[in-house]
Amino acid sequence: MADQPDVAGALFTRQYRAVKLVGKPAQRHAPPGTGSCFDRSQALNDPTRAGDHPHFSIQKQDLPCWSRATCSYVLPLEKPVTNQFLLSGQSMFVKSKRPSTVSLLRPHPPRAGAYARRANPPNTAFRRFYERGDLPIAVEHRGMKNVISWKVNVAKLDYHHYLPIFFDGIRETQEPYRFLAVKGVEDMLKAGGSKILPVIPQLIIPIKTALNTRDEQVICITLQLLQKLVCSADLIGEALVPYYRQLLPIFNLYKSKNKNIGDRIDYGQREANCLGSLISETLALFEQKGGEDAFINIKYMIPTYESCINFA
Repeated sequence: MADQPDVAGALFTRQYRAVKLVGKPAQRHAPPGTGSCFDRSQALNDPTRAGDHPHFSIQKQDLPCWSRATCSYVLPLEKPVTNQFLLSGQSMFVKSKRPSTVSLLRPHPPRAGAYARRANPPNTAFRRFYERGDLPIAVEHRGMKNVISWKVNVAKLDYHHYLPIFFDGIRETQEPYRFLAVKGVEDMLKAGGSKILPVIPQLIIPIKTALNTRDEQVICITLQLLQKLVCSADLIGEALVPYYRQLLPIFNLYKSKNKNIGDRIDYGQREANCLGSLISETLALFEQKGGEDAFINIKYMIPTYESCINFA
């Protein structure tokens, strides 16, 4: 854990650099209330599910139907009425009318939107617990970067209760919720030890929800925290192997999403915002820490993955 980067500190430094040095507009903090402890987010009761599939509304008559004549699905055509039949002397009109100029009102198939950002409403359990005052944390402002001021000893926390709540908040995009959730996860993984392994099944749904948002910034944070999770204690990599089917589909989708800059130098490597590189590093850690069954399960979900372990 000593060589792992500080994810929350990097978020704070990146935001400070973008606002103070580059001059980008500062991100609006939420909730934009009076600053009272009774302020509450208005979107906590939003029933939208994070990472939900987009729903398309297509009428039944616009869908293709099965044709016995052609043994295929064809789009239904409207039955012609009497005033649409050709009359005497209109044969030249039909010959001069090119098929390319005839516009048929047929519904086009919708976009798949595999890489499109999906819904990520601010209705996380972390935000609800934090605004209610149930989490023993507060932001401690320091000179170089912010840290979390814990009201209790982190090692004495109930990890079955608090760790899934903090993992649910890693998909937050507004401050201070994002910083508190990410930094809280890092502190708990650093001090957890043997308490982390029994909580692994409860962490799968929050991690999967964060990945399914298809938000590249959220995915980068989730991948870095997954690397810290695997390296935090023994047997955690092996405990994640049965859940590869829930976690790795997004890995397979973004595995080839690298920065194509040719022979130029990428000076932003310290920001760890390249999805392809992060996914390759995370999969390598999964294989190294996951035991003998890790590679075959990764290969099943990501066919293009090649082993990083040299058996020579």
